[in-house]
Amino acid sequence: MIEESPQIESAALLADRQLVTAMLARDRKAAAEFVQRLSDPLVHYIRSRMQPRWEEVDDLVQETFLTALRSLPSYRGDSPLRAWVLGIARHKVEDHYRQRIQRVVLPEESIDIEMMEDPGLDELLDKARAEARTESVLRTLPEQYRIVLLWRYWEQRSATEMSTLSGKTVKSLERLLSRARQEFREQWRNQRKEER
Repeated sequence: MIEESPQIESAALLADRQLVTAMLARDRKAAAEFVQRLSDPLVHYIRSRMQPRWEEVDDLVQETFLTALRSLPSYRGDSPLRAWVLGIARHKVEDHYRQRIQRVVLPEESIDIEMMEDPGLDELLDKARAEARTESVLRTLPEQYRIVLLWRYWEQRSATEMSTLSGKTVKSLERLLSRARQEFREQWRNQRKEER
């Protein structure tokens, strides 16, 4: 991996700080450059986190830009502007998942469901060659299963973190994750059989 020299890095940070200063002075050209420079990375990041729910990507991109614009006075310039905006996007995606999970009505069950992590699922979601099938399977799942799986595996949130963020109990989220994993495995197997 090639590291950037301190001069290149500081020049890039200086350019970011100058762009923000110009934007805070209401320079329209600076605002256009800001949007042009950050649109593609922002759309790519949010799109990769929201698949297959791409119809919500534009809204999250707009929300991220609006939050970034409102927060520009707090940008200190000690990290690249792109990283700062993508950090805002990460929080927007997390908020989206949290709000969706909060709306899910989880049944209370007294049956004991296996709560163990399925190590094979992590591998399935991480392998590039399985990406197309994973996307296809996710499209077939009920929304609550899709959301909880994306939040857990794409955003790498534990059930405890999701519980804290969503206001649901850890046990109910673990049950939901268990059901979602089971449904994912079944759909995965079904698609594999259809391909043969």
